[in-house]
Amino acid sequence: MTSPADSNRNERWWTANLNIPTLGIPASSGAGGGQFSEYEDWAEHVRCALGHLRGRVLDVGCGAGRHALYAQEQGHDVTGIDVSPGAIEVSRDRGVEDARECDVADVVETFSSDTFDTVLMLGRNFGLVGTADCAPEILDGLATITTDDGQIIASTADPRAIDDPYHREYHSYNEDRGRLPGALRMRSRYKTHATDWFDYLLAAPETMDNLLAETVWSRAETWTGENGQYVALLAKK
Repeated sequence: MTSPADSNRNERWWTANLNIPTLGIPASSGAGGGQFSEYEDWAEHVRCALGHLRGRVLDVGCGAGRHALYAQEQGHDVTGIDVSPGAIEVSRDRGVEDARECDVADVVETFSSDTFDTVLMLGRNFGLVGTADCAPEILDGLATITTDDGQIIASTADPRAIDDPYHREYHSYNEDRGRLPGALRMRSRYKTHATDWFDYLLAAPETMDNLLAETVWSRAETWTGENGQYVALLAKK
């Protein structure tokens, strides 16, 4: 397990390299979204959704491992994936037993069919579906590696509920170009360190439903939080 010194080092690394505010995506106020937060710090709608955990769990975009660690503590067999080798290192240091460097787009090549019962996409990580064009293929991949009664617990935010004028201007700019208002093209940068550019999506509930319409998934239950944030339970049709 992680010593206090290691924990401080991990948190400094994360703040320097990954936890950078980005135009178009709001701070996670009200969601208890800090990478090193504990269950007690998380918003009520997130805790309610986690009451539906079952079986073997895949944590997509596991980051520093807060949700994977919680699922482990509840007795679940958990695998965390992230594209960041630094995030995987931090997750392992903090006690995530199975943390792997893997893109959500590559899960079919990485895992066997019917491996998982629950997929977590918390911390607004439904956004990792990327774009309206990419979403069906990514969601189909998650369907392949989950059991017949598999489920996804996914969080995002409705971009229309964001009051910040800079964010709203960005969303209007998207709409003027024929894009979804919550579509983002982003990277995290700190001094001389930067991630690759990647697509990310904030999705209103009806946007999520439209994306799911082309897949085996449907939104079965929804828990709402502050500032347009919500968690959806996706079940197979």
